[in-house]
Amino acid sequence: MPTYPFEVSFGELQANTDAYVDCVFSSLESEFLVMPKGTGFVDYPLFEQGYESLKRATSGFCTIETEAVYSAVVSRPVSLIVLRSMLGFTPPEWAYVTSQRGTCAVSQGFARSWDRRVRLSPLTPLRPSAATSERLRALVSTACQMLREGAPPVTEQNVHRLGKADTASGGTSLAAAAAMGVPYPMLLYERFLGRPFACHRDSVSELVGGNLELAIEDALAKAAISFRKTGRAERIAGFDQAPDFIVPDEFAPRVIIEAKVTEDDGTARDKATRIQHLAEIARSGGQGGEPRFEVVACIGGRGFGVRRSDMAKIILATRGKVFTLRTLRMMVENTALCAFRCKPGRSPLT
Repeated sequence: MPTYPFEVSFGELQANTDAYVDCVFSSLESEFLVMPKGTGFVDYPLFEQGYESLKRATSGFCTIETEAVYSAVVSRPVSLIVLRSMLGFTPPEWAYVTSQRGTCAVSQGFARSWDRRVRLSPLTPLRPSAATSERLRALVSTACQMLREGAPPVTEQNVHRLGKADTASGGTSLAAAAAMGVPYPMLLYERFLGRPFACHRDSVSELVGGNLELAIEDALAKAAISFRKTGRAERIAGFDQAPDFIVPDEFAPRVIIEAKVTEDDGTARDKATRIQHLAEIARSGGQGGEPRFEVVACIGGRGFGVRRSDMAKIILATRGKVFTLRTLRMMVENTALCAFRCKPGRSPLT
């Protein structure tokens, strides 16, 4: 069994930091191949229903008229998602282009909220108010215009967002793509430009790390330790950014637990800096050279396994209190959390 950094003295950590970096690296696990669906996930059968609805409304994309497409969107809202995908825009980008074209002012917030609303109820017919209908129709109108026009000429140094196999030549390329399909190499090329699942990864980014946070909650609950889990963007006095877990609470913090998961080394650097900053806050205002609270880092993802220097900073900042999903079972007994553990069979209130 390896000796983990939370099992040795700070002096030993300082003397053999590289060895303990290797130890943490060996226990890191990655889940980048699996993503949470989250609420509002649109699977392919649903998406295909929206596509077929648009295809019928446009006679195989030969006649792309606003009213026909708008009717399809109202009756089968998932068509709005398909229409946006044909453009290759994000909801804010679609709203911006619509406003710029002068048909109607559409805010980015409106586009985001309706995109989410449609994803939550993709087959429930819409009953928009007059004001909402005007803005939705403006979005649809802009999309129809752009799909009919296709990609305008640009310089050799630039590429247009509509310069895709299905939209480059306007209605002609759309109808051809619908009738004959898109050559597989072109599909792969456009996937290369757009990254598979990129939009979905962005939409569920706040859910990534959920398994780690649940494991932390489970470890604390099993030891009957009182803790405060903070909410997203919550403000906690004394912290410029709320920690993920506070033991026992924010009024007398004794242990701070940060749960960080990343599959990207650049993001890992930012998260390592965040953990270092918490350690600095802990040292400020402490008495007799002792920190005000202990900082515990619970980490996951391949991003943390790239930069050795970042991992060394995390280990030293937390004085070795670094845990992964594989070592989380050892967290309570190897940190100041053990002082808050209740004996079996006793209530935390006794």
